[in-house]
Parts: sequence; structure tokens; C-alpha cells
Amino acid sequence: MNRITTSRYASAAALTLALGAAMTLVAAPAAAADTEKCFGVALKAKNDCAAGPGTTCAGTSKVDFQGNAWKMVPAGTCLKTTSATSPTGFGQLEAFKEKKA
Repeated sequence: MNRITTSRYASAAALTLALGAAMTLVAAPAAAADTEKCFGVALKAKNDCAAGPGTTCAGTSKVDFQGNAWKMVPAGTCLKTTSATSPTGFGQLEAFKEKKA
């Protein structure tokens, strides 16, 4: 194989990787628009990232239905999802102080 052919293969591979990365970045915001953070619906250690004071990230919630721990859910479903500790009995779009379950 000569240097020109090798260079063309390398260029084609780099272009393919760059296009793949660009497509991933374009698809991510669309997926995020289809979901929302829902507080108070995650089970113990099953929350998504940023669970509030005393936790660091995903899987660090201390109890079921922790009011400052959230889970990503399909958009429009949070306020219909059961939460044993929420004042309304359903998930919330913002962190809340839990009532006794």
C-alpha cells in the first residue's frame, strides 16, 4: 500500500468518526426534550445524577421517594407518577420536603 492510499484511509476514518460524533451531539438535545426530571419518584440508590445534600450523583439517594432525588421520566408523566412522600402523592418538577410515607 502506498502513502497516498494510507493517507486516504486515515482521512476517511477520521471523517467518519467526526460525523458520528456530530450526529450524537445533535441527537442528544432531542432526547432530552422528550424527558423531564421528576423529584420524589426514585427508589433508594436508583436516582439519576445530582440527588441533593448528602448525595453526590446517580445511585446515591438514601431512601425511596427522596424529595431531593430525581429520575428522568418521559415528558408529561412526572406529575402523574406516584410518590409516597410527595405532598400531592405524585412526583414533582422541583425538589420538596418529604412527608412521612
